[in-house]
Amino acid sequence: MTEKEIYKIWAPSGQKWVDWVRPVPFMQLPEDTLLSGWSEGFGPMTDFPGVGEAGMALIVDLPGAQSVREGSALAKRGYRPVPIFNGTFPQRGARATVDNGSVAMALRRYAPELNDIILPEDAMPAFLLDSNRLHRYKMQISLFDNSWDVYPQDMPSAEYLWKNGVRKCVVIGDKISKDLKKLLYMFQKKGIEIWWTEGYEAPQKQRIYKPLGKDKD
Repeated sequence: MTEKEIYKIWAPSGQKWVDWVRPVPFMQLPEDTLLSGWSEGFGPMTDFPGVGEAGMALIVDLPGAQSVREGSALAKRGYRPVPIFNGTFPQRGARATVDNGSVAMALRRYAPELNDIILPEDAMPAFLLDSNRLHRYKMQISLFDNSWDVYPQDMPSAEYLWKNGVRKCVVIGDKISKDLKKLLYMFQKKGIEIWWTEGYEAPQKQRIYKPLGKDKD
C-alpha cells in the first residue's frame, strides 16, 4: 500500500474524529520488506474494567509503536483510533531523541487490520500519543531533538467532545504528562470526568488542577 492509502485507512474521509489525525508520520513510512525483522514487543492492554463504556473517550499515552498497537486493538472494541503523533523525522542516518521510525512502522503494520474493521459512525475516539515525545535530553550535540508537546489544537475542544457525547476521558499510560494536563483541565471545566489507568487496573478518577504561571488558561 502507498503512504496515501495507509493514511486514508487511519483517517477515512467523512468519519468523525479523523480531522485530528496528524499526517506527519505517514510521510516517511517504511517499505513492507522492512517489517519482517520488526519486533512487536508486548501485547495490547485493552481489558481494564469498564473499557467500552458509553460516553468514554480514551487517550493512549504509551511508547510510540505500543500506542499504535493499542489503538488497533481498541478498534476491535469499537473505538476509532486517532493517531496524533506530531514528531518530525531526522535526516537520513542521523540520531534523534524520539524514535518516530517505530511509530511509522507500526502505522503500516496495523493498517491492514484496521482496514478490515467496520466501526460505527458514533464510535468513541481513542487518541494515540507517543509517551516518548517529551524526551529532551541530548547526550551529544549531534543528536537531533525532535521532541514535541500536545497543544489544544491537537485534539478536539472540550465543547466539541461534550457535544459529541463524551462524558468521561480515560488516560492510559504510566502517568498523566504535564502537557496533557493542560488539555484535560479544559475538559474537566466542561464537566468531562478525567480518569487514569496504567492499562491493567480499573481506572482511577483524577482531579486536574489549574495550570500555574504562563501556562494558565
